[in-house]
Amino acid sequence: MKIVTLMEDTPGKQQCYFEHGLSLYIETRKHRLLFDTGASQKTIENAVKMGIDLTKIDTVIISHGHYDHAGGLLDFCRINSQAEIYMQKQAGEDHYHGDRYIGIDKNILQLPHLHLLEGDLQIDDELFIFANIKGRRYFARTNLELSVKKNGQCFPDDFIHEQCLLINSEGKRILLSGCAHNGILNILDRYHELGYADPDIVISGFHLAKKVGYEQTEIDDIIKTAWELKNTSSRYYTGHCTGQKAFLLMKDIMKDQLNYMHSGDRII
Repeated sequence: MKIVTLMEDTPGKQQCYFEHGLSLYIETRKHRLLFDTGASQKTIENAVKMGIDLTKIDTVIISHGHYDHAGGLLDFCRINSQAEIYMQKQAGEDHYHGDRYIGIDKNILQLPHLHLLEGDLQIDDELFIFANIKGRRYFARTNLELSVKKNGQCFPDDFIHEQCLLINSEGKRILLSGCAHNGILNILDRYHELGYADPDIVISGFHLAKKVGYEQTEIDDIIKTAWELKNTSSRYYTGHCTGQKAFLLMKDIMKDQLNYMHSGDRII
């Protein structure tokens, strides 16, 4: 198995671009897939720089309906028109951060190999997509700035458009989430409700970054989250929307169990 960070916010491999966004390239026994496509064509250019042939991709998973995870998809489809693409139906809705549109390019909805899901999907014995994450333990307050517009009216985003991918291959279970807007602990709760033991590896942003200072209650929630994750048997890789301060708070508790992924890094 091979997992490479095609795009992330911070520099890693010297020649690779880095920008706000996330994309992972994954090889399993049966598949070549992309989990998210970053914000722009730079994700595609990073693949070229790393010698990754995107024409061999057979599956694309879009974790949720934000531009920084789907912005490179149309550029990808210009070089690969055969890959099957999976995202939740609500990912095509109008998503905002304050007054700024952060949703996907609507042209994505016309792609011929796009599958718009309404919940979970077992693709095959290696790939399982799950959604319907309802828990709200330690819900990040940064989510309160995000909304969805329906019939001209904005509502708080409930992140029903977020989905996660479980890869079950070569004797390992790997859980992937884009930003974990629903909260990484709530995602793990839903994962365990589906009957699975702790994943071997979890790869996810934690959506804890803030441009202004944290309130003490937010710091307390970050610390409590870290302790709960530490008490699992999983290894964690994070980045993108986690934020340096939150990462360091968690790293102090989780030690080698938590690592940061940078643009161009190989995770496995």
